[in-house]
Amino acid sequence: MQTRTLGSHQVGAIGLGLMTFDQTGTQPRQQLLDTVTAALDAGVTLFDTADAYGPGDEKGEGAQGENERLIASLLDELGVRDRVVLATKGGHVRTEGGGWDTDSSADHLRSAVDASLERLGVEQIALWQHHRPDPKVPYDEVIGTLKEIADSGKVGAVGLSNANSEQIRAAYDVLGKRLVSVQNQYSPAFLSSRAEIDTCEELGLAFLPWSPLGGLGSAKELAEKHPAFAEVAQARGVSAQQVALAWELAASPCVIPIPGAKRPSSVQDSAAAADLVLTEQELGRLDG
Repeated sequence: MQTRTLGSHQVGAIGLGLMTFDQTGTQPRQQLLDTVTAALDAGVTLFDTADAYGPGDEKGEGAQGENERLIASLLDELGVRDRVVLATKGGHVRTEGGGWDTDSSADHLRSAVDASLERLGVEQIALWQHHRPDPKVPYDEVIGTLKEIADSGKVGAVGLSNANSEQIRAAYDVLGKRLVSVQNQYSPAFLSSRAEIDTCEELGLAFLPWSPLGGLGSAKELAEKHPAFAEVAQARGVSAQQVALAWELAASPCVIPIPGAKRPSSVQDSAAAADLVLTEQELGRLDG
């Protein structure tokens, strides 16, 4: 697989979002192990989790940190730690009943880094990302905490998530080259992060689209809502998901999509998008 730049790392142009990984009855452990193996065999090397990911129990309790523990155990069982750039996030918290909230207080973010270090079983987190702006904490204060975390040596690099261009520039002014990425939603159904892609390209940051396949839906929904993607996919003999990811890769050399996958076949299909080169005519149809 072709590679792209993420700070000091070269990673596969397609990453793997791990939010949906869990060990419920529908996802036996061997299936998850096989999915990780298939990802690595296909050249996927960026794995993205967060301390808030996890389904928790039947009441949603215990979700905080669950996904990090699971991913660490899978990588250790396979003995593939050295093949993965493992990214996580902090600042999103799970509430009673499995809900979501934000906490970007300095105390929480510092403790979140320490907790992720322990759960992931690493001495330094390769990429630690601030998960989401917190309306209770001014963003300038958050940036100051991110600088403190970067200065601590506990993280190799810092990223932002769900940030706008103004916030990205403010963080870059303080963090400089220690800020390496921005993770925002971007897909055929969600185009509003185009400005942030341009900002990342200008500043030399990676842009990691989360939910890059969001909104494609079933074949019928795809034909109705995104007919150009369905038509190009049919003409090229590939999945519409591959066309969507190839279209995102063509948007900028800084883009590294991180689609989710829970089965080997899914991650293999996504990874194949790195080799799908769309023509100018096809891109024009998809952009229109």
